[in-house]
Amino acid sequence: RVAQSLAQYCVGANYAWATAEGLFLLRLLLATSGRRCLPAFLLLGWGVPVLFVVPWVVLRYLYENEGCWERNDKVAVWWLIRCPILAAVAVNFVVFVRIVRILVAKVRAHQVSRGDTRLR
Repeated sequence: RVAQSLAQYCVGANYAWATAEGLFLLRLLLATSGRRCLPAFLLLGWGVPVLFVVPWVVLRYLYENEGCWERNDKVAVWWLIRCPILAAVAVNFVVFVRIVRILVAKVRAHQVSRGDTRLR
């Protein structure tokens, strides 16, 4: 049970850190300093998974405390873990699209300023 709980925390931390890194890159591209937000990114990466893993452990212990927690018979308890992960994937996708749009705009602006046709 401890191993399952730790595994779920690690999966959540993985997605939270991917979100934090994407937001950090977006801040760098928008020409704002990312160093001021380092504590917020640390809290996002390590702290947010605790917010949904601890309630998952409590609900799992109260309502589905069978075996080594390797099965997920109650879907509602399982969605407590999956919803934040899906939200992180959605945020990462939006951040990715914004980063690509910013990079394309910067490349086009750089190419327009030069008269050399080889760059086009």
